[in-house]
Amino acid sequence: MEIVSEPDLTSADMAYEYLNALKDILIYGGVSDCDMEKGMVRCDVNVSVRPRGTKELGAKIEIKNMNSFSGVRRALEYEIPRQIEVVSKGGKLIQSTRRWDDVAGITEEMRTKEHAHDYRYFPDPDLMPQAPTDAWLAEVKARVVELPLARKQRFMRDYQLPASDAQTFVWDVPLGNYFEGVAKKSKNPKSIANWVINNLRAKLAESSSRRESAPSEDPAMDQSRLTSAATGITLANLKFKPEAIVELAGLVENKTISSSAAQQVFAEMFDTGKSPAVIVQEKGLAQVSDTGAIEKFCDEAIAANPGPAVDFKSGKVAALNFLKGQVMKLSKGKANPALAGEILERKLKS
Repeated sequence: MEIVSEPDLTSADMAYEYLNALKDILIYGGVSDCDMEKGMVRCDVNVSVRPRGTKELGAKIEIKNMNSFSGVRRALEYEIPRQIEVVSKGGKLIQSTRRWDDVAGITEEMRTKEHAHDYRYFPDPDLMPQAPTDAWLAEVKARVVELPLARKQRFMRDYQLPASDAQTFVWDVPLGNYFEGVAKKSKNPKSIANWVINNLRAKLAESSSRRESAPSEDPAMDQSRLTSAATGITLANLKFKPEAIVELAGLVENKTISSSAAQQVFAEMFDTGKSPAVIVQEKGLAQVSDTGAIEKFCDEAIAANPGPAVDFKSGKVAALNFLKGQVMKLSKGKANPALAGEILERKLKS
């Protein structure tokens, strides 16, 4: 299949982005794996220049021998200025084909094509006219999947995700599908996205940012692609239920456990399938928010570290973080760090 664009691209960077977007569409639609190393994708470019303010394009010059999208960009970064320089100096450009030398970083003329017959165009008598039927069109439309840009925009709009998170779920369709299933059960989709991207993905995949293979026509069927090399666990056979991530995020948000304790809970949850609440109880990870208990830890930290206490009183704000760390150490990581900071600051200032 050959895809030809109109002359709408006006820079090397635009051509590069166009090719990558087109590649994603072909992969999402199950049209091709688009593996350039296997020859699944080839690309030539035609370059024409014209004086600013004019409408008629100059001679069309085709560039061949490009084996990567970045090669296309480099070729255009050379060829566009070359043509502009020729015209600016009063020279004439002739319709031709040039070869890209990736090592030398230049294009070289291969042959000229001044007339249409040079292209060997001729009608094919064996191709019969085809009139698409309504049934055929309906069948094709039913197979059209959500395209990459539309998916990214929807994730940003519906779940209030930043562009980087949404792009992650575009690159990794199964992970995005899993996120959606969990996010619909939560009031804080952004928090769920953080757990899925930063924790779950790290457990399931050796690489955190690479699409390992192309999605099928039904992305939901590709969940087995993401596999933990150490455990053989996939998105399809996780030991914990999706609701467990919602529960874990809630425990952090309501300050039942600290962020560091939550990391321990997730690791245990992934390995055993136990619920976060059970793990917190079994391991005694509940955060201490009792003011009296934290005040006692703060008094001990100040008494044992008079130097940093004096430093804070002298205006060295960073000394408070050291003392807060001592409180966390004394409480074995269970003290509410925000509350500990408030109590320390109040005690030191008084």
